[in-house]
Amino acid sequence: MSESTSAPLFTKDNPFLARISEARMLNKPGSFKETRHFVVDLKGSDLTYRSGDSIGIYPTNRSEEVHEILKALALTGSELVSLPKLAAPISIKEALTARLALAGPTLKFLGVLAAKATNPEEKAQLESLLTVEVKPKALEYLDDREFVDLLQSFPSAKLSAQELVDNMRRLMPRLYSIASSPLKSPTQIHLTVAVVRYTTNNKKRYGVCSTFLADRVELGLTEVPVFITDSHFKLPEDRTKDVIMIGPGTGIAPFRAFAQELAAKAGSGKAWLFFGDQHSKTDFLYEEEWVEYLKSGVLTRLDTAFSRDQENKIYVQDRLREASKEVWQWINSGAYFYVCGDAKKMAKDVDQALHEIIAKEGSMSTEEAIAFVKQLKKDRRYQRDVY
Repeated sequence: MSESTSAPLFTKDNPFLARISEARMLNKPGSFKETRHFVVDLKGSDLTYRSGDSIGIYPTNRSEEVHEILKALALTGSELVSLPKLAAPISIKEALTARLALAGPTLKFLGVLAAKATNPEEKAQLESLLTVEVKPKALEYLDDREFVDLLQSFPSAKLSAQELVDNMRRLMPRLYSIASSPLKSPTQIHLTVAVVRYTTNNKKRYGVCSTFLADRVELGLTEVPVFITDSHFKLPEDRTKDVIMIGPGTGIAPFRAFAQELAAKAGSGKAWLFFGDQHSKTDFLYEEEWVEYLKSGVLTRLDTAFSRDQENKIYVQDRLREASKEVWQWINSGAYFYVCGDAKKMAKDVDQALHEIIAKEGSMSTEEAIAFVKQLKKDRRYQRDVY
């Protein structure tokens, strides 16, 4: 097989050990958010990427959480365990650090604890959670807890190291939309990451990969296993086509890559960006870059929605509706429509707004608008990168 057609050396199953060369805060002082910009150095790899692609990162768990689990089960950490797809046993400490998810205990795990519990009160509580009548309550109970919470709450249920890992899920890589173009940064990948920290069950919780990057990676030193995933999320090949980009919060990431791409390969197509977050003074991610892109003409128009800057919350879907005539003119003239960000709420609300705009401005029935949007998707003119 020729070199040009050979498979890449580094993949999901054989990730490249990259280094993080830059990490900086994007939110300004006073923000309620913690959004960081990271630069992943790809030098020494054969990895290439395209604007719109994602990077997969294998994180490690916090050592404090690993220690808490070992302490709860009176384990030293050196006990050997077997895991699927591993040829040889590894220590329970290594398994908990780099191989297993410490969150997401299941009803099945409650059953294992119930069978092992020797304290009558603990056993009764566990068995009560497992009755069919209280399944919704049990699932709500589990949603607020991680494995360590259950081990600490039911100390009489002593599991061996192997029994524990047999009931835990694999620690999966996290995917992040790439916030740079290879035309500008061929050997670097830029990321826009919301660092996740929250509280449940009166305990502080930490997003595994976001805090791995923010707290546990040493710049230029820590080896970070990464791989590239191809995406359908791409700019039109025809650079005469207009693009509308909806990217609130960290959903801005691929559109930063798109803007860099458009700046490097100029065309006659126009570009319109909708960005939203909480406060304009503290949460306008990459503000200086967007202002410059507007001045240079890479961006034709920029509409922002800062939800907490006024009494009534304003979101990107509200800005879309306010500009409904222009949005329809762009779409009716062949523009591509992109959405990136939260799938649960934002993407649904934007989709609803899009349907309403097409029905209203295109003088269509609800059914006709639905069919129109379906055709947009079929033609790859309506693309979503949601999570």
